[in-house]
Amino acid sequence: MTPTTRIWTYDTTLRDGSQGEGVDFSLMDKLSIAQRLDEIGIDYIEGGYPLSNPKDAEFFRAVRDLDIKRARICAFGMTRRRGIVASDDIGMKALVNARPDAITVVGKSWDMQATEVLGVDLDENLKMISDSVAYLASEVGEIVYDAEHFFDGWKANPDYALRTISAAAQAGARWVVLCDTNGGTLPEEVARAVQEAQAAIGCSIGIHTHNDCELAVANSLAAIRAGATQVQGTINGIGERCGNADLISVIANLSLKYKGYELLAPGSIEHLTELSRFVYETANLNLRNGQPFVGSSAFAHKGGMHVHGVRKNTAAYEHIDPALVGNERRVLVSELSGRSNLSEKLEEYGIEHDQKLVAAILDKVVELENEGYQFEAADASFLLMVEKLAGRYRPPFEPLGFRVSVQHHSGEAGEVTEATIKVRIGDVVEHAVAEGDGPVNALDNALRKALMPHFPNLAEMSLADYKVRVINSRAGTAAKVRVFIESRDAGKVWGTVGVSENVIEASRVALFEAVQYKLLKDSRQARALVTS
Repeated sequence: MTPTTRIWTYDTTLRDGSQGEGVDFSLMDKLSIAQRLDEIGIDYIEGGYPLSNPKDAEFFRAVRDLDIKRARICAFGMTRRRGIVASDDIGMKALVNARPDAITVVGKSWDMQATEVLGVDLDENLKMISDSVAYLASEVGEIVYDAEHFFDGWKANPDYALRTISAAAQAGARWVVLCDTNGGTLPEEVARAVQEAQAAIGCSIGIHTHNDCELAVANSLAAIRAGATQVQGTINGIGERCGNADLISVIANLSLKYKGYELLAPGSIEHLTELSRFVYETANLNLRNGQPFVGSSAFAHKGGMHVHGVRKNTAAYEHIDPALVGNERRVLVSELSGRSNLSEKLEEYGIEHDQKLVAAILDKVVELENEGYQFEAADASFLLMVEKLAGRYRPPFEPLGFRVSVQHHSGEAGEVTEATIKVRIGDVVEHAVAEGDGPVNALDNALRKALMPHFPNLAEMSLADYKVRVINSRAGTAAKVRVFIESRDAGKVWGTVGVSENVIEASRVALFEAVQYKLLKDSRQARALVTS
């Protein structure tokens, strides 16, 4: 029987992740993410630096009201300033007053950083580390020491780098975490440095890597294989510059690819996809389709040979069952598709094999893609096309006409966009007018205004992304454009596509199909509940 090694997970999404470009968490965002991290079984949650801003300080007050069952909440800060007693340092006091479960304090392990950035001699840097850890340990108990730039320091002056982490360990640090702060270290270097660090100190080793060489996950795994028992990172790898180690991939690899590691709560990895998308949505970031394990393209198959192989044995082109991480298999449809792709898609949609229907769909796909359509990221549009060709689709509403106007006003009014829309729902004709931030938003608002009295579930739906691409640019202003709209509700993300020489018309097609898919999906779910 393989012995198990406990790996402690340390999430810094709320602190290091928030330093990523375009990432800005509100207080409620941070609290909701902390709750989700605890539910999945993360051991340590770094909430921020309480001295840096009022939001982080308030987080440590508000998090006490959450029902945190497993995770230890960590406050992050730096060693004391030079020439100041640790107990008198304002930063040290802020960490203690935040009343966290543990404190993470960062110090310099690279001699160049100490002398040129901090402006202190090497002995004073060691005292700053030792004094800070000793004081905080006496006040809080559990101290995590982040050895900033450890690997760069180890390569430049290995003896001094090891002295810095020895100072932290001897002063009472529970964990010494080796940081690849610049993200430039290779996996074999990480493994060797971890082994030397273990031989030099008597406390547990952790790893904190950045992704500047696309090696953050590989370096984290190399450190763990060399003996580290804590791994730090962020959900989806968000963070400064190229980001941090993606905890999603680290956890999935340790759980599914290696034997002998114990981490998270039982059954948690099945929720990795859900957690990943929750953080993207909370941070208002677009999903990374090609993200390993949890991306929408992670188990997507386009080539006919691949789909043919997967239909016979999923292991032919999939390294794991996507359900293990809460993801799903997707078969992409394009003009390159063969009958295997279409047959697989029809099975997904609950349509029995029908060779005439397969041939008709394949012909239609080739025809539409020749006009500029693409269905790879527009599964909802593809499903609606299939339903129409199969003669099964009953539109929930009939568009009768629309108009969009943009008026420019002088003064504060500026540009005003208004959309008028008329639709028939059964025997009722609805006529709605709405304004919006641009023509697509105005159209969306008008359509919702017309349909909401009949389909209140549309309130759950939101537009997540909108993309326009010119198809035949040589035609100048008369060129065709392809509009892709990504929509989502609480349970699903879907894409629709429209093509026209008129960008408003292309947008209308994609928008209407997004709404039609939502209503079709919900009606099928309702029927399934009734018959179950």
